[in-house]
Amino acid sequence: MKDEFPAPLSATGPQPLWDPARDYVRVVLRDMQVEARVGMHPWEMHPQRPHRLIVNVELFAYAPRGERATGETIIDYDAIHDALKTWPGRPHVPLLETLVEEVVELCFGIPRVAACRVSILKPDIFSDAAAAGVEIYRRRPA
Repeated sequence: MKDEFPAPLSATGPQPLWDPARDYVRVVLRDMQVEARVGMHPWEMHPQRPHRLIVNVELFAYAPRGERATGETIIDYDAIHDALKTWPGRPHVPLLETLVEEVVELCFGIPRVAACRVSILKPDIFSDAAAAGVEIYRRRPA
Protein backbone atom coordinates (compact mmCIF):
# COMPACT_ATOMS: atom_id res chain seq x y z
CA MET A 1 0.00 0.00 0.00
CA LYS A 2 1.39 3.35 -1.05
CA ASP A 3 1.83 6.01 1.63
CA GLU A 4 -0.22 9.11 1.03
CA PHE A 5 1.25 12.45 2.00
CA PRO A 6 -0.38 15.85 1.81
CA ALA A 7 0.57 17.95 -1.20
CA PRO A 8 3.53 20.20 -0.46
CA LEU A 9 2.79 23.83 0.35
CA SER A 10 3.21 26.27 -2.47
CA ALA A 11 6.33 28.44 -2.31
CA THR A 12 4.00 31.44 -2.35
CA GLY A 13 1.90 30.24 0.59
CA PRO A 14 -1.38 28.42 1.00
CA GLN A 15 -3.73 28.08 -1.91
CA PRO A 16 -6.80 30.37 -1.97
CA LEU A 17 -10.09 28.98 -0.72
CA TRP A 18 -11.95 30.18 -3.79
CA ASP A 19 -11.07 30.28 -7.48
CA PRO A 20 -9.73 33.82 -8.02
CA ALA A 21 -10.29 33.49 -11.77
CA ARG A 22 -14.09 33.51 -11.33
CA ASP A 23 -16.42 36.25 -10.17
CA TYR A 24 -18.14 35.51 -6.89
CA VAL A 25 -19.91 37.15 -4.01
CA ARG A 26 -18.99 36.49 -0.39
CA VAL A 27 -21.65 37.13 2.23
CA VAL A 28 -20.53 37.20 5.86
CA LEU A 29 -22.03 36.90 9.30
CA ARG A 30 -19.11 37.95 11.47
CA ASP A 31 -18.39 37.54 15.18
CA MET A 32 -21.91 36.61 16.25
CA GLN A 33 -21.87 35.85 19.96
CA VAL A 34 -24.16 33.11 21.23
CA GLU A 35 -24.22 30.76 24.19
CA ALA A 36 -24.47 26.99 24.04
CA ARG A 37 -23.75 24.01 26.23
CA VAL A 38 -20.80 22.42 24.50
CA GLY A 39 -17.68 20.52 25.48
CA MET A 40 -16.44 17.09 26.39
CA HIS A 41 -14.49 17.87 29.56
CA PRO A 42 -16.34 17.21 32.84
CA TRP A 43 -16.15 20.90 33.82
CA GLU A 44 -17.81 21.84 30.47
CA MET A 45 -20.88 19.69 31.08
CA HIS A 46 -22.47 21.83 33.79
CA PRO A 47 -26.15 22.17 32.75
CA GLN A 48 -26.48 25.71 34.11
CA ARG A 49 -23.29 27.12 32.62
CA PRO A 50 -23.33 27.49 28.82
CA HIS A 51 -20.20 28.64 26.99
CA ARG A 52 -19.92 31.89 25.13
CA LEU A 53 -19.22 31.15 21.46
CA ILE A 54 -18.18 33.35 18.57
CA VAL A 55 -19.54 32.21 15.22
CA ASN A 56 -18.30 33.33 11.81
CA VAL A 57 -19.97 32.30 8.58
CA GLU A 58 -18.86 33.07 5.03
CA LEU A 59 -21.12 32.11 2.14
CA PHE A 60 -19.70 31.98 -1.39
CA ALA A 61 -21.74 32.09 -4.60
CA TYR A 62 -20.80 32.62 -8.21
CA ALA A 63 -21.77 36.10 -9.35
CA PRO A 64 -21.75 36.53 -13.11
CA ARG A 65 -20.51 39.96 -14.17
CA GLY A 66 -23.35 42.41 -14.66
CA GLU A 67 -25.78 40.46 -12.47
CA ARG A 68 -27.95 42.82 -10.43
CA ALA A 69 -28.94 41.96 -6.88
CA THR A 70 -32.64 41.19 -6.61
CA GLY A 71 -34.78 39.36 -4.09
CA GLU A 72 -34.11 36.17 -6.05
CA THR A 73 -30.37 36.52 -6.40
CA ILE A 74 -29.34 37.70 -2.94
CA ILE A 75 -28.09 35.36 -0.28
CA ASP A 76 -30.25 35.78 2.80
CA TYR A 77 -28.37 34.87 5.97
CA ASP A 78 -31.41 35.44 8.22
CA ALA A 79 -32.11 31.70 8.56
CA ILE A 80 -28.58 31.09 9.83
CA HIS A 81 -28.76 34.04 12.23
CA ASP A 82 -32.17 32.91 13.53
CA ALA A 83 -30.98 29.32 14.06
CA LEU A 84 -27.95 30.52 16.04
CA LYS A 85 -30.20 32.58 18.31
CA THR A 86 -31.89 29.33 19.45
CA TRP A 87 -28.65 27.71 20.66
CA PRO A 88 -28.88 28.82 24.32
CA GLY A 89 -31.91 26.53 24.75
CA ARG A 90 -30.49 23.46 23.05
CA PRO A 91 -29.25 20.34 24.83
CA HIS A 92 -25.56 19.82 25.54
CA VAL A 93 -23.38 18.92 22.54
CA PRO A 94 -19.97 17.31 23.21
CA LEU A 95 -18.13 18.63 20.14
CA LEU A 96 -17.84 22.00 18.41
CA GLU A 97 -17.49 20.04 15.18
CA THR A 98 -21.12 18.94 15.54
CA LEU A 99 -22.24 22.57 15.74
CA VAL A 100 -20.04 23.60 12.80
CA GLU A 101 -21.48 20.81 10.63
CA GLU A 102 -24.99 21.94 11.58
CA VAL A 103 -24.22 25.48 10.40
CA VAL A 104 -22.69 24.13 7.17
CA GLU A 105 -25.95 22.28 6.53
CA LEU A 106 -27.87 25.53 7.07
CA CYS A 107 -25.57 27.25 4.58
CA PHE A 108 -26.29 24.67 1.91
CA GLY A 109 -30.00 25.09 2.61
CA ILE A 110 -29.58 28.32 0.64
CA PRO A 111 -29.71 27.12 -2.99
CA ARG A 112 -27.29 29.67 -4.42
CA VAL A 113 -24.47 28.96 -1.96
CA ALA A 114 -21.66 27.06 -3.68
CA ALA A 115 -19.25 26.98 -0.73
CA CYS A 116 -19.01 28.13 2.85
CA ARG A 117 -16.55 28.61 5.64
CA VAL A 118 -17.79 28.32 9.22
CA SER A 119 -15.84 28.79 12.43
CA ILE A 120 -16.95 28.50 16.02
CA LEU A 121 -14.65 29.73 18.75
CA LYS A 122 -14.72 29.47 22.53
CA PRO A 123 -13.18 32.77 23.68
CA ASP A 124 -13.16 31.93 27.39
CA ILE A 125 -11.52 28.50 27.35
CA PHE A 126 -7.84 29.46 27.90
CA SER A 127 -6.53 32.49 29.78
CA ASP A 128 -3.45 32.67 27.54
CA ALA A 129 -5.22 32.52 24.14
CA ALA A 130 -7.83 34.73 22.49
CA ALA A 131 -9.93 31.68 21.62
CA ALA A 132 -9.93 28.01 20.70
CA GLY A 133 -12.23 26.48 18.15
CA VAL A 134 -12.96 24.77 14.86
CA GLU A 135 -13.22 26.01 11.29
CA ILE A 136 -14.48 24.12 8.24
CA TYR A 137 -14.45 25.15 4.60
CA ARG A 138 -16.82 23.13 2.40
CA ARG A 139 -17.92 23.14 -1.22
CA ARG A 140 -21.45 22.11 -2.07
CA PRO A 141 -21.55 18.38 -2.81
CA ALA A 142 -21.84 17.63 -6.51
